[in-house]
Amino acid sequence: MTMTDEVLFERKGHAGLMVLNRPKALNALTHDMVKAMYTQLCEWELDPEVRHIVIKSNSEKAFCAGGDIRQVAQAGPEKAGETVQFFADEYRLNARMKSCTKPLVALIDGIVMGGGVGISVHGQYRVGSEKTMFAMPETGIGFFPDVGGGYFLPRLPKAIGYYCALTAERLGQSDCLWTGILTHAVPGERFAELEAALCEAQEAGPILDSFGVSQVGEAPIAAKADLIESCFGVESTQQIFENLSMLEAGEGAEFAHKTLEVLSGRSPTSIEVAFRQLQKGAKLSMNDCMIMEYRIVSQILQGHDFYEGVRAVLIDKDHAPKWQPARMDELKTVDVEAHFMQPKGGDLVL
Repeated sequence: MTMTDEVLFERKGHAGLMVLNRPKALNALTHDMVKAMYTQLCEWELDPEVRHIVIKSNSEKAFCAGGDIRQVAQAGPEKAGETVQFFADEYRLNARMKSCTKPLVALIDGIVMGGGVGISVHGQYRVGSEKTMFAMPETGIGFFPDVGGGYFLPRLPKAIGYYCALTAERLGQSDCLWTGILTHAVPGERFAELEAALCEAQEAGPILDSFGVSQVGEAPIAAKADLIESCFGVESTQQIFENLSMLEAGEGAEFAHKTLEVLSGRSPTSIEVAFRQLQKGAKLSMNDCMIMEYRIVSQILQGHDFYEGVRAVLIDKDHAPKWQPARMDELKTVDVEAHFMQPKGGDLVL
């Protein structure tokens, strides 16, 4: 498959259409796809005929399930210098989408995780169907919530971004609308009609408002938002664990027990790095977040947990990763802080 097969581009009426076309891989992003999307985005920004850019999927199951992490991990730490180029180009695409001078409209009809979030959440409009399922699952494979997670996650209400980053909690359509991850909810059966209307329209906003529905049911995340904030809206990971442990004896026992169980399976390094990433990112611009995330990934690609996590979850599928270190209290401050230092090859240039 050539890169033009994996992501298709078409100017239709007033819209530039980007169609993710790798359905068998749930549209997992390859390096070629990332580079092609960046080039096309830059061209359409300069094209006066293109009023807005629509990103959609040819998969019935997924918008985009993330980056092609298996491909990245199989290169191994010895090729980290080459592998990091994928992330450099991906992060440039994320930053460019955030700063795009034309409205970006992501039509999310299905799974949107990791890298898929990075090519949708930073645009002006995020439209989700009843099949929308959002997650940032990176800590489960010894990675971190990148692609601008350091920017958008700490800006979600009630510390829900911290909760999602550390636990990989899945959010449906109503949750995503409630948190602001989605700007509009539209029935999946109307997506084709919506796309056609966007191609005809000079302005995307009024069209999206006319298609959007407000009655999508109760958001499950709203019912536990106060609990989440009390546990995750704190200054350290140690406080998170302490608050959850105290909660186990009270009314939030079920939530606390389940959350502690989930966190116990995550990479301790990933938990600590992700928490600090969001803490720092809450005060940074999008571009500075991408520079920070490039520093983090440069370090992670030279470590152990990412490769072990991919082995356990995606390759051998024994779901029994041997993290190094294995416990939060075994983490060394100097090792965590190394993730935020300038890499030998220099910082990301945007």
